[in-house]
Amino acid sequence: MPKNETNNETKENVKKAAAASGEPPQLDFTSFILSLSTSVLMNLGVIENPVTKMKEREPLVARQTIDLITLLKEKTKGNLTEEEARLVDDVLHELHLWYVKEAQ
Repeated sequence: MPKNETNNETKENVKKAAAASGEPPQLDFTSFILSLSTSVLMNLGVIENPVTKMKEREPLVARQTIDLITLLKEKTKGNLTEEEARLVDDVLHELHLWYVKEAQ
């Protein structure tokens, strides 16, 4: 099994154990970036808001969050693992594509 799959499975098992115990999942850089990306997708109306159960569109907020992730990328350059740096690049690429598609 590739190393990334093992790491992902481990992270998923930790999240499941935390959810079962009522504890919030461990916060690390990866989960922070993924949380921000989820926020962008919600603000673009791609996924529904889990609280309101509605798709909401706030493209300006989505753009600000994309800019925030870009700022984090710049400010953390040289301090991220290879996997974290790749994640940020991949997330930004995908979010830019979604923004262009949905914010028209």
